[in-house]
Amino acid sequence: MRFIRTGMLSLLICLALAGAAMAADTSDAAECVPACPDYAQGVSWASLPDNPDKAVDVFYVYPTIYPKTSPLNMDVFNSGLRADVQGLLKAQAGVYSSSANLFAPYYRQVSFAALDPKQDMTLNRYFRIGADDVHRAFDYYLNFLSGGRPFILAAHSQGSVVMLDLLRSRFKDPALQKRLVAAYVIGYSVTREDLEKYPWIKPAQGADDIGVVVSWNTQAPGAVGSPVLRPGAICINPLNWKTDGTMADKNLNLGAVFFDDFKGKVLREVPQYTGARVNLENGALETVPPDKLVIGHFPPGVLHKFDYAFWYRNIEHNVRTRIDAYLQRNGS
Repeated sequence: MRFIRTGMLSLLICLALAGAAMAADTSDAAECVPACPDYAQGVSWASLPDNPDKAVDVFYVYPTIYPKTSPLNMDVFNSGLRADVQGLLKAQAGVYSSSANLFAPYYRQVSFAALDPKQDMTLNRYFRIGADDVHRAFDYYLNFLSGGRPFILAAHSQGSVVMLDLLRSRFKDPALQKRLVAAYVIGYSVTREDLEKYPWIKPAQGADDIGVVVSWNTQAPGAVGSPVLRPGAICINPLNWKTDGTMADKNLNLGAVFFDDFKGKVLREVPQYTGARVNLENGALETVPPDKLVIGHFPPGVLHKFDYAFWYRNIEHNVRTRIDAYLQRNGS
């Protein structure tokens, strides 16, 4: 009965939030808010392990994949969009799932079309619909799925904005802090202002510290106009796990893995693909890739699309390192 009541409460909250968004904006684009995911149902999860057999979980939130102008939020029951998310479970979440049980909710993320890079995304009413979905999914995970296991938080791009929102609002709780192996908030900026305002958010300083936030935004030297690199951004280099601006040579790169992101198909893997350094002035992770690459709708030199791909095997290795460190330090 508790299971059923929780699912019904989640739906009632969801419907109330959707109604508030519709009331706040009566434009044609807003007239239809997609159906609300119920996280008591398996169909609302992109990944939901039947028998989680690893010591640690990962709770992963996918990046922006939805571009439409109407509705302004993703329909999580659209088969094509669901397939795109499944591709990202390999292209990004694969760095975690080899070492941790993968939990990934579908959520009604906001469309590209509703975003203004000059505004705080967390105040966007359509962003809040998707972010609140993730909050509800995380509550359901904690209450019914986690079994008390420690967990990793992981995301990219819009997913990292949602994850930062979750860290700000929920992780003042010491019980959650104790269970956090690390939060990989990649492809969006965690800033020095965040660290001051939310002192429970602690930046990674090395390869094996735990309970910390791991973050970077990849771009070429001299690139400007990134919508995800904010003033005061913190950054750690995924090749040498330093924050001091030391150049990490490409021989430290265990392997870049390039995917057809939405199909999850490996296109190529290149060991020692490129090196990187932290730019201490703007907080960017700077690199000069050896190939001419299609970067999508971002400004020249903003390599946001490759925040995972360039450093794929290094992230994968680091996930294992941090899990081992957590289990050793907590006697597990």
